[in-house]
Amino acid sequence: MTGSGACVQGLRYLWAAPNTILGLIIGVLLAGRFRRVDGVIEIDGERVAWALERLWVPAAALTLGHCVLGRDRAALERTRRHERVHVRQCERWGPFFLPAYLLISLGLYLVGRDGYRDNPFEQEAYRSERR
Repeated sequence: MTGSGACVQGLRYLWAAPNTILGLIIGVLLAGRFRRVDGVIEIDGERVAWALERLWVPAAALTLGHCVLGRDRAALERTRRHERVHVRQCERWGPFFLPAYLLISLGLYLVGRDGYRDNPFEQEAYRSERR
């Protein structure tokens, strides 16, 4: 990576840092196993799986900045392409990603649509799986 490329990537990490820090805190609180894969921290474990299964939409994995929490390593591998799209979204939206995602979901629910499947953030991630 060139000097300017490293600088741009550093800015992306910084812009997404509030979400990443939240992911790290949750991973620590849930006693997750941490590992780094292609610049992203993947966290899995028994308590992480328990928490993901109890979300309003049960999830195999969940992205917070440059952290992806997954039920187990198999789930992290299976969802990697989808979750990396969310990592890129976090890089674009920074600290506004979570509020934007949640507000869009809420708005969709209020008009009778599926706040998960109809969410444009999810639609972009699911499109990447079909490629």
